[in-house]
Amino acid sequence: MDSIISQLSLDDEIIISDDGSSDDTLSIISAYKDSRIKIIHNQFEHGYTPNFENALRHSSGDIIVLSDQDDVWMPNKLSVIKDDLKNAGMVVSDAIVTDSELNIISDSFWKLSSPYHSFWGNILRFSYLGCCLAFHRKVLDVALPFPAKHLLATHDNWLFLVGVSFFCVCFESKPLIKYRRHNQNTSNGCLAKSTNSVWFMFKYRVYLVGHILIRKIHHLLPL
Repeated sequence: MDSIISQLSLDDEIIISDDGSSDDTLSIISAYKDSRIKIIHNQFEHGYTPNFENALRHSSGDIIVLSDQDDVWMPNKLSVIKDDLKNAGMVVSDAIVTDSELNIISDSFWKLSSPYHSFWGNILRFSYLGCCLAFHRKVLDVALPFPAKHLLATHDNWLFLVGVSFFCVCFESKPLIKYRRHNQNTSNGCLAKSTNSVWFMFKYRVYLVGHILIRKIHHLLPL
């Protein structure tokens, strides 16, 4: 939170969607006493993808930057993103990978994950971190509502595929966050080998391609 708040203007906002936390999250956030922080309670389906959708639905700014878990923003993150978004609809940035104590494991997440930049490459293997996505509201206008089957269309994968399908995406090689990896992470961060079945992976790919096609038809844009 400290690394985020220090970069905000008076007109910015932080949307926090509480998914039923049972720890000290809400009390820690309330202690900031910052009017730019808005806490929204998720009263619908729980889980990280619908919780992100709940937060995004309550956002009001033109530039939207995702953040999750306990990652730390680099001091220049917002300034780099705003500059990149002058000529793009979405920015995907690299990250420094650390352990829970912020000791550096790798100076580049991309070196570990060998990401694909294309739509079809990310259908084959999703390559990016949701906490490294930033985009204009026009991307969100196409992405919402998220596809209903959240196990087959996680928020980060879906948002990236919408971005690369409909808009220009800037791939920012500067690491803009310190990405913590520890045994309490919700996801494997694209680094661990998938344990999903072949049938699940087939359904997942067909589901995503199908819903991108539906959005294409809906917005009358050529594939």
